[in-house]
Amino acid sequence: MTKIPMLDLTSEVDELWDELRVAIDRVLRSGQFILGSEVEAFEAEIADYLGVAHAIGVNSGTDALIISLDALGIGQGDEVITTAFSFFATAEAISRVGATPVFVDIDLQTFNIDPKCIEDAITPNTKAILPVHLFGRPAAMAQIMDIATRHDLKVIEDAAQAIGATYEGNCLECPHANICQTNQSYLYGKKVGGIGHAAAFSFYPTKNLGAYGDAGLITTNDSDLAEKMRLLRNHGQSTSYNNVMLGYNSRLDELQAAILRVKLPYVDAWNSARRDSAQIYNDLFAEAVITPKISIGHVFHQYTVRFDNENARASAIHALSDIGIGHKVFYPHTLPNLQLYQAAEIPSAQKATETVLSLPFWVGITPSQQQQVTNLFNHVVVEVG
Repeated sequence: MTKIPMLDLTSEVDELWDELRVAIDRVLRSGQFILGSEVEAFEAEIADYLGVAHAIGVNSGTDALIISLDALGIGQGDEVITTAFSFFATAEAISRVGATPVFVDIDLQTFNIDPKCIEDAITPNTKAILPVHLFGRPAAMAQIMDIATRHDLKVIEDAAQAIGATYEGNCLECPHANICQTNQSYLYGKKVGGIGHAAAFSFYPTKNLGAYGDAGLITTNDSDLAEKMRLLRNHGQSTSYNNVMLGYNSRLDELQAAILRVKLPYVDAWNSARRDSAQIYNDLFAEAVITPKISIGHVFHQYTVRFDNENARASAIHALSDIGIGHKVFYPHTLPNLQLYQAAEIPSAQKATETVLSLPFWVGITPSQQQQVTNLFNHVVVEVG
């Protein structure tokens, strides 16, 4: 039986090889490597793609979160409400600016923050809500923006896994869709990253739009906020050696920008292929696991299933490991680290950590590879069940 990796990026590199070589050669021959014409062009192109007024290239998705929070004036003594089920960087960024992350539970069907839990967590110290569009599925932004508006809170979208995702799929499935169609009708069909006051994207190589190194992006429709973010990413400099504020060394480099410019036009087609592959997985599973719903706006950064219990997942992991099929638990615990962060009532998030499993998934995965994975799964679940 052929081994199947969790991710294989070689086919993408092969497909784009000629274009990538031209772009890299252009940068090397220019002699300009930091915040030059490639970054400026990429920022303009991706702002147009996302439908936002401003895009600011930075060196990682984590820095994109930190600079967004900092630019919004969030710091010591402030609280930021966020999901209990995400990568460590979400809470880390809040903590890095001196604020306190306040964790609330998730909707187990979507793995995203449950808007019904947000309002109860608001205190006089709450300054922002930081939802995560986890695994490429948009969070319930209509409800989140409604809550934020009523309580005068800022919203920072963690869109690290969701480049190209649109809110329409979530709206169509949401039990509160009437909010979208009335008070928040302008959200329908919008790409994530253009809904909140600011948003953070990651171009880590594994992402749907990945660089070949670290890279990130901040988006906003607020011109004053964008100007502050551009200062913050480059040591707070307004002009050379004129440092008007404390900032960061977080600049998107020219090589990564040039590579991302090559790849950006393919994103929608790649995301469509991801949805197609997710549907193939869903069709192949013989009710062995709880599969994710396929929606229009979901871009499937990961294909993540859920088991009925920990034992069934453990059996599947053992079987996958035995024959060399890639898999990963995203994420094995809640609240990044309970020694650092205060515990909360998060039963759905806890359930997710015990029962989720992400499977081999990338744009070039073949139906036969997916068949091999699901055949094993179906067999394992019957054996243990």
